Amino acid sequence: MGRTLPSITQEFLGEQEAFARFRRALRRKDQLALDDLFAAAQQHLAAAAYASHALPFETFLLAMLLEEHKELLRLRQVVEEMQFATSPLPTAEETLK
Repeated sequence: MGRTLPSITQEFLGEQEAFARFRRALRRKDQLALDDLFAAAQQHLAAAAYASHALPFETFLLAMLLEEHKELLRLRQVVEEMQFATSPLPTAEETLK
């Protein structure tokens, strides 16, 4: 008996294709940003398949959000490291106050 549901990869490619006209209407830099979001979601297709969610696009959006949040956390860490590296260490008198 054949498969009754499309694979998560087929669902993903179908959703990506459904946004093709939207993508074409965007400015070039926005097209690249949208491409990055879809690439981020594609990294999590195995998890999306395992979730077997009734609405796969919601899972794709969550995967995009997950990757954006990971990037935000990474950038926060970089900023904190830069702030620590550029701030002078307190003197002995300042630590005793």
